[in-house]
Amino acid sequence: MNTNTGSKHAVEQDKTRFLKLISNSASATLGMTLVAVGLLIAVPRANAATTVSTADKDFILAAAQGGMTEVKLGEMAAQKGMRDDVKAFGQMMVKDHTAINGDLKALAAQKDVTLPDSLDAKHQRMVDKMAALTGSEFDDAYIGGMIKDHKMDAKEFKAESAETKDADIKSFVDKSIPVVDGHLKRITAMKK
Repeated sequence: MNTNTGSKHAVEQDKTRFLKLISNSASATLGMTLVAVGLLIAVPRANAATTVSTADKDFILAAAQGGMTEVKLGEMAAQKGMRDDVKAFGQMMVKDHTAINGDLKALAAQKDVTLPDSLDAKHQRMVDKMAALTGSEFDDAYIGGMIKDHKMDAKEFKAESAETKDADIKSFVDKSIPVVDGHLKRITAMKK
């Protein structure tokens, strides 16, 4: 009777070990399956997010240069401007273009586009030229330059909105167009 009870107990222990093994194996298989499915879903999204046309990349890079220039010139206008409206417009440029530049940086990171961290030679010459001016000469040159730049920016942003096939880029551009148009209206009204 003692041997029968011992073998019955051994069978129960083996049965328990077997059920644990099957349970752990099923959990591991399910876990690996979920990880594999998650990777399959995530990979195409990551690749799709980074695909950007040459025209869109060129627009992003040009917008970055323009935005950095607007901030530098705005800082200069806020400090050097003789007229109160020039100083106020410069402060608005710093505020608005810093926000737009932040949105552009996020978009560029999402699209795997590396933005420059300094001005190119063309934009640096523009800043240097403005830095050499003082008084009403600065104010007049700043107003004229901002009118010209914002006309060009409005045209380029609207063209990009019409041409891009990328929904994220279109959203950024469409959000920025009213700001650029508002700047153009305000600076045009300041011209004497």
